[in-house]
Amino acid sequence: MKKIITIDGPAGSGKEKIAKYISKKYNLFHLDSGILYRRVAKYLIDNKISYKNEKKIKIILKSIKKISHRKHITLRSENISNLTSLIAIYPFVRKFVNNQQKLAVSNILKKNKGCVIDGRDIGTKVFKNAKIKLFIDANIEIRAKRRHKQLIEQGEKSIYSHILKDLKLRDKTDINRKESPLRIPVGAIIIDNSK
Repeated sequence: MKKIITIDGPAGSGKEKIAKYISKKYNLFHLDSGILYRRVAKYLIDNKISYKNEKKIKIILKSIKKISHRKHITLRSENISNLTSLIAIYPFVRKFVNNQQKLAVSNILKKNKGCVIDGRDIGTKVFKNAKIKLFIDANIEIRAKRRHKQLIEQGEKSIYSHILKDLKLRDKTDINRKESPLRIPVGAIIIDNSK
């Protein structure tokens, strides 16, 4: 039977690292749902479309049939991270990305024995029938230090206090948004990844 493992949690909690470890250990495909949101954000930046212009974003999304889930270092910039957080609150953006995830996983499972998907609403909304669900959490200061280190390693300028402030704002946005807020999925195993 094909396996779907969902991994949810706040920004910088280490979801991706854990997802990569599990996928490698059990020979499963790893899909980072955040990449799909980041690709939409990059598309808006490249085409100089404001995140406030909902009408134009809707038109753009209708014209996109398939979005790549391949990772790229340019998608990890703080500029794209911040814009991703702003557009992820739109229900129509979430619906588009959720459909893209389901499409991607459907294709992935044709060639792989299973898939590990990490994000913010994977176990609560996108794949709520998954048999294995994890929720990764970590202390916010530790998450900010990790993100700060990651950006510096990528050659970006980074100020820890700004990262901490951004993460607090992102947590607040993720938890309080109307569409698919960040929640612990029913039946999820909770892991504190602060150490």
